[in-house]
Amino acid sequence: ETVQLVHQFKGTAIVAFDIAADEAGFPIDNHIEAFQFAKANNIYCTAHAGEAKGADSIWETLQHFRPSRIGHGVRSAEDEKLLAFLKKENIHLEVCPSSNIQVNVFDAIENHPASTIYNSGVSMSINTDARAITPVTLSSEYDLLTTVFDWTKEHFLRCNLEAVKHAFCDNVLKEKLKEKI
Repeated sequence: ETVQLVHQFKGTAIVAFDIAADEAGFPIDNHIEAFQFAKANNIYCTAHAGEAKGADSIWETLQHFRPSRIGHGVRSAEDEKLLAFLKKENIHLEVCPSSNIQVNVFDAIENHPASTIYNSGVSMSINTDARAITPVTLSSEYDLLTTVFDWTKEHFLRCNLEAVKHAFCDNVLKEKLKEKI
C-alpha cells in the first residue's frame, strides 16, 4: 500500500520509498514485492540494513531491494568484499554514529567504523537518525567525529557532496546545493 501511495503522489513532495525497522527481528520477505514495484515504476528507494544485523543483511537488502541508498549500513565494515561492492555500485550509506551507539550496535564511539567506511571510498553521509529518539544535532555529530576520529572539514565536505550527489532531487537543485556547500 505504501509504495502504491508513493507512486500515486510521485512528483509532489513525495520523492522516494523507504523501509526502516529492526532488520534482525523482521525478515524482508514481506517487502520484496513492494521494492520490485518501486523499481518497475522508477521510484527512488532507500532501505535500512546493516545496523541490527551484520553485513549479511546488507547483501540481502541489495539483492532483493536494490536501493540506491542504505540507512546505516555500518556493519558493511565487517566485509571487505561488501565495501568494494558498495563503492563499485555507488551505493550511498546514511551513517548515524550516535544512534548506532545508543542502540548498542557498537559499545563505544571509538569502535564505530565511520572512518573505515570513509577510507574505503564508499559514498557516505553523516546523519542524526530519528532526532526524537536520539537527541543529537548534525553539529554535535560532526563535533563527535572531529574529537574522536580527527575528522576535518574535508571529511565533512566529501560526505555532504556525496549526500547531494545521491539526493532524490533534480540536477538543478543538486547544483545549487553543491554551490552552497
